[in-house]
This record gives sequence, structure tokens and C-alpha cells, in this order.
Amino acid sequence: MTMAPTPPQGSAFRKNLFGLKVDRNTAALPQTTAAPIFTVAGGRVLVTGLIGEVTTAIQNQANNTKLIANPTTGSDVDLCAVVDVANLEVGGKLSITPDLDATPFSVALDKQLAGAIPIGFGAKALCVAAGTIDLSCAASNTGSVKWSLFYVPLDDGATVTAA
Repeated sequence: MTMAPTPPQGSAFRKNLFGLKVDRNTAALPQTTAAPIFTVAGGRVLVTGLIGEVTTAIQNQANNTKLIANPTTGSDVDLCAVVDVANLEVGGKLSITPDLDATPFSVALDKQLAGAIPIGFGAKALCVAAGTIDLSCAASNTGSVKWSLFYVPLDDGATVTAA
């Protein structure tokens, strides 16, 4: 009798699907500014998934929020259009879902309640240059978010760390 191979479990299975995972501890929202949430070093990476989860409810005040690729050399690129994150509950989620059929990066940051949110980019991975990935908030709202980023190094030696 031939035994079927044992499929990878837990983190090994996730790594096969999405690449390496980097977690950023919860932190308060930037106050009317952009602030780094991840640092890309050593070259380009393919971001295959990016999700934020609210750990302290976000204040009920308009706050247009987006993610930005801020390269070490060259110009910033908005990774998505803005979404108002006002009043997002604990457990609420933020993510980006690129739409290659639309103008690049024109889809708003996805905002959902605590239940679920799409995060896997599949063939729609984002190539991000060395530098930082920033969270930009138009207002000064209370609230905190923890982030997870999945990536595959495109250049040998490229890494992502929490900022």
C-alpha cells in the first residue's frame, strides 16, 4: 500500500500559498500624516497579501486612509485609493485587492467588519521597491491596527520587516 504524502501544515502551508509572513504589532493610527508600517530592504519584493485588523475601535470621525509605497529612490505610489475608516469596530479589517482590469491602484482600501475580508492577491501580486510601505491618514482619529504582510523576495536578499 502506498501512503499519500502528508500535506504541509499551518505556517508551512501558508508559506507555500502566500510566501513569507511579517507581523506588525498593534499601533495607533498616524495622526494627519503617513507613517511606515513595513520596511522593504535589499531589493524588490512581491507583496501577495496585506491585512490590517483593528484592535482599538476607530473614532467616529471622517478619516480617509490609504497605503503608499515610499521607495528609497524615486517617487511614492499610492497602492490604493482612500477609504473612510471612521467608526471601524474592533476586529474590523483593512486590505488591498488590486484590480488589474482597472487603472492600477485605483481600487479603494478595502474595509470590512470583523467577519471576513479577501486578502490573497494570487496572480495580482504587487511589486514593491526597497523603502517603506506607509499608512496614510487624513485626520487624527483614535484607534489602533495590527498588520500582517505576505511576500516573496523578487531580488535575492530582499526582506520585509515591521517598521
